[in-house]
Amino acid sequence: MDNKDNDPRVKFIKESDEDTKHYILQKNKKTKIGATIIIGMLIVIIGAIVISGIFL
Repeated sequence: MDNKDNDPRVKFIKESDEDTKHYILQKNKKTKIGATIIIGMLIVIIGAIVISGIFL
């Protein structure tokens, strides 16, 4: 098992030319699509909260 919690070498985003496993996210298509979906959902949720507050 790879324990990344206490490793000071862990970085946040991996560039495609770097060869190491000490990253939380990798700069690839899956990460970009996943981040876009999550950000889109958060925007929809925040919008729904704002709209429900206006019509309350």
